[in-house]
Amino acid sequence: MSLDTPTSELITTEPESPVSVLEVDPNLQVRFKREDGRLLLFLPPENNREDSETNLNHTWTELWQQLKHRLNGSEHAEQPQTEVHLIAENRLLDVRQLQDIAEALNEVELQLKRVKTSRRQTAVAAVMAGYSVDQDAERETLTQSVSEPSPSTLAEPLYLKKTVRSGVDIRHPGTIVIFGDVNPGSSIIADGDIIIWGRLGGNVHAGAKGNRNSLIMALQMEPKLIRIADQVARGPETSPEQVYPEVAYINANGIRISHAREVAKARVLTLEP
Repeated sequence: MSLDTPTSELITTEPESPVSVLEVDPNLQVRFKREDGRLLLFLPPENNREDSETNLNHTWTELWQQLKHRLNGSEHAEQPQTEVHLIAENRLLDVRQLQDIAEALNEVELQLKRVKTSRRQTAVAAVMAGYSVDQDAERETLTQSVSEPSPSTLAEPLYLKKTVRSGVDIRHPGTIVIFGDVNPGSSIIADGDIIIWGRLGGNVHAGAKGNRNSLIMALQMEPKLIRIADQVARGPETSPEQVYPEVAYINANGIRISHAREVAKARVLTLEP
């Protein structure tokens, strides 16, 4: 008698296709980085290209949630009162949003001190909120050709209607115009001219990229240190008996400070044929 055994059937299955996972660039997320005893807080830049495959522009709510998540993590247990520099890139922020960021940092004993941005509106908001500002020229957009030469012109002037307090410094790749006083202990650095419609008592540096034709003008000129391009001079040690608008400029002997009216006359004469 034969015993029939059932034959086993071999069932083959197609391997599952791997699930596609979108790898997110960490530079497109809110992140922290330690550098030289301070903490850098990076916000992802805005992408203006609608056809980009990685168009991950974040709303303010999304950025805020990411920031709170990072701050609640134990990986950023810093020393109390650690200085924070906000790297805002080309992201547009208003005074309220900057204050919200500062308050969130204060909750974990961190202090927002400086805002670095390529947006003039964000720079103005940061100064109005009382923070030091470092404004860079905006980077080339992704639609520009790599071989396309970048313009050498200065950025649009930065206009501020505010008293610049001690401990605050402002940097801008163009001319800076301030309607207010610049107190001692503050610093103003511009690639173009510096015009102060008030008392200048802080440190100033015009023509920071080397333009020796840059000027510094103030209704009351009392800077501690004055620089134009590569030239340096100390301000007057005593307050003038009479207050009138003055202009600092470079001549053959270095930096000179003269009455604004005299400088205007001299410039008119040089323009005459």
